Amino acid sequence: MRLHNTTLGLSALTVLALAGCSNGSTSADSPTASAPVRPEGKDASVPRPLSSAALSKRLLDEGDLGEGYIRKPEQPKRHDAVTVTGCPALKKLGDQAAVGGSLDFPRRAKASFTYTGGSDSEVAEELYSDTEQRLSDGVGRIFEAMTSCRTYQVHLGSTPVTITTRKVLAEARLGEERWSQLLTFTAGGRSSVVKQTAVRVGRVVAVVSGSSALVDAHVERAVAKAREAH
Repeated sequence: MRLHNTTLGLSALTVLALAGCSNGSTSADSPTASAPVRPEGKDASVPRPLSSAALSKRLLDEGDLGEGYIRKPEQPKRHDAVTVTGCPALKKLGDQAAVGGSLDFPRRAKASFTYTGGSDSEVAEELYSDTEQRLSDGVGRIFEAMTSCRTYQVHLGSTPVTITTRKVLAEARLGEERWSQLLTFTAGGRSSVVKQTAVRVGRVVAVVSGSSALVDAHVERAVAKAREAH
């Protein structure tokens, strides 16, 4: 995979790109052991999380991004050992948290796009659905952990990737909750800067990643489509 600005979970695809690996968009509806289960008929008025299929319909598409953008095909998965050093808060969540493991909500949809007219013009989106509390806790926890350490290293297999993070403000009028950060990934003398902004709209969280300009240009549309899903 080429060195471009893109993401899986919160940072996996960029880490994989710098390590020379591949990954792709996925979706799933399988339940998790930690997911709360509300008994049928207990409170029918409480909205249920959306399915992955429903979320997929609300992802950004080529029409939203503009002329010249195409959706990247799904790539075969690679499974490499992940080790985090230099960030106790992130290490406490588990090594996989550094590459998005803590955003393993059971209902999700992901897509990434590339611009055919030039390099470093990729943008990725993820949509997650769960209860409002689980989304708030889960996304908040991983963003806090990732920005708690100015610099740390992720060893993906035998490849060390140095990550520098900085928390930034997200647009205040977007959604009920919002998180945003800038990450610089460095490996083998190459660097890539990624902005990631996550916005919660009810039972849906939209995460848009890419260069700062691309994220700022497209996050509002992503949130609008997520609101339609909600």
